[in-house]
Amino acid sequence: MNKSSSLICCFVSLMILMSSWNFSLHNFLSLAEGQQQQLSSITDSSKNVTDLIKSNDKNSSVQLENKTVNYFEKASGYLVYPTLTSSVETNITSKSNNTLPAIVMIHENKGLNENIKSMANLLAKEGYVILAVDLFNGEVTTDQKRASELTQAIRDNPSGAIANLKSAVTYLNSLSNVNPDKIASLGWCFGGQQSLQLALNSEEHPLSATVIYYGRLVTEPETLSKIHWPVLGIFGDQDKSIPVESVKKFEEALNANGITNEIYIYKGVGHAFANPSGDNYAPEETQIAWEKTISFLKKYLD
Repeated sequence: MNKSSSLICCFVSLMILMSSWNFSLHNFLSLAEGQQQQLSSITDSSKNVTDLIKSNDKNSSVQLENKTVNYFEKASGYLVYPTLTSSVETNITSKSNNTLPAIVMIHENKGLNENIKSMANLLAKEGYVILAVDLFNGEVTTDQKRASELTQAIRDNPSGAIANLKSAVTYLNSLSNVNPDKIASLGWCFGGQQSLQLALNSEEHPLSATVIYYGRLVTEPETLSKIHWPVLGIFGDQDKSIPVESVKKFEEALNANGITNEIYIYKGVGHAFANPSGDNYAPEETQIAWEKTISFLKKYLD
């Protein structure tokens, strides 16, 4: 092969190699972009908890203990609470036998996912023992169709979920670090409805407070007369699932029974506005509602 032929071969080889490099670089950049988008999605999905944690710097030194516990048949919940050391250091331990108030936390229609566990951690840092329950037998989903199936199955046959929630109260009542006279419930969306259902079925162990975030409501005064403790309700005026008229009737029924209540209807926000993974997420209203929630719990549990 002469010198000219060698130069031509080298040039062709170089062009092929450069073409290969361009392809690989394009793929690499595409992959990096995809990973960045995925990271952004993960960050966005936890934004609610992150924002709320930033607003609660005073509790940053509180250390937590957590574990999975079997509290009802095959149901396993997420239990989290401040350590004894951090409780003493931050002065959040109850003066009654060194016990803490407790809260049954009830998930949305997606199940006991990481967001709910993060919210349980956040609330535990305020000085509570939290049991985040599982009403879906361990199933967690992001599919709306499946979520609807899971929730509808419970609405068609509510007795199982009610037994589950009552067992959660019984379990908390049995813990040595829990004040049995200071147990509340809190839930979002589907969990808000279940928080109310627990309140209506707590004859054996009356609660100290009930928190409902835009859950389906009961508005009959006679039914609601079973509640003998304060109720906090958080709603949005653009919520088509829980219309304002229903919220007003709920509030009127509570008042008719002399039930202490705080009902807040936030303007311009829709259903599930406190859920960072949804289209209706409203960070400012979520922050205000969380502050109302903490204030309410401190008032009636501490």
